[in-house]
Amino acid sequence: SQLFIRDLHFAGVPVRVYLPREPSAGKRRGVVFLHGGCGIFGSIRCYERICRYMARESDSVVVSVGYHLAPEHGYPVQTLECLSATLHFLQTAETYGVDPARVLLCGDSAGGTYTTSVCQELVHRTDIPKIRAQVLIQPFLQALSFNLPSHQQNAAMAFLSRDRTVHMILKYLSKDCSLKEPILAGSHVPERMNLKYRKWISADLIPEAFKLGYKPPPPTPFLPQVHEEVQELFETRLSPLLAEDAVVSLLPDTCIVTCEHDVLRDDGLLYKRRLEDNGVRVTWHHVQRGFH
Repeated sequence: SQLFIRDLHFAGVPVRVYLPREPSAGKRRGVVFLHGGCGIFGSIRCYERICRYMARESDSVVVSVGYHLAPEHGYPVQTLECLSATLHFLQTAETYGVDPARVLLCGDSAGGTYTTSVCQELVHRTDIPKIRAQVLIQPFLQALSFNLPSHQQNAAMAFLSRDRTVHMILKYLSKDCSLKEPILAGSHVPERMNLKYRKWISADLIPEAFKLGYKPPPPTPFLPQVHEEVQELFETRLSPLLAEDAVVSLLPDTCIVTCEHDVLRDDGLLYKRRLEDNGVRVTWHHVQRGFH
């Protein structure tokens, strides 16, 4: 009763727009919401209550993006559709009573991956308004290491175990699931790449309070054939934590939400550190006893 709700298409992408009914004295902020589900499940409908709540409580216009899912629509269609819908909204924000300078992106889980990727792809655009902020809720941000403290501590956590995480990524990319074990072991990453990225992805960068019981994994042999099969894992659209500092330093204000019992917790902690090291203002919320 407090919202107008419309099903539309932005640049051919299905969206649901939530507009507060109460008249506003000025232009509202806009929120582009990208749902989770590893790109293979989830929908606008799954996040209906959350989007209604955000629109009501923040007096914002919320756009929930119903990007098409894999495997029928293969990677990177999901990121590209999120990008297209975001661009459309930035260009037409005033139509919905939104200040185009007050649009933020918000994503949950894989939606956090798409949010991060879209924000990175837009940093050099000068023909559109800048994204005001990004909100990353327990995001997936890298596929180089599945042996960080949060992976070990929550390896058998219900719903999103360490094993299931890699299994769903392979499903998303339409890869052979027999690749799961060598990826879990880290055999898909050549030593030169480990050396290059350990300044950004390493258990050494995780605060001690989050490393209880952590044991460094044993060395594993590099398997070139596995590496060649999963090149997508090293692209910034799937592993946005690998973006260069020249991109990261231009990102908008960021809010990161992590959960204690979540295999993806350390992705959020590592990205928080990278953003702060590059002068980006970060707000961090950690949910103790929370899970993915």
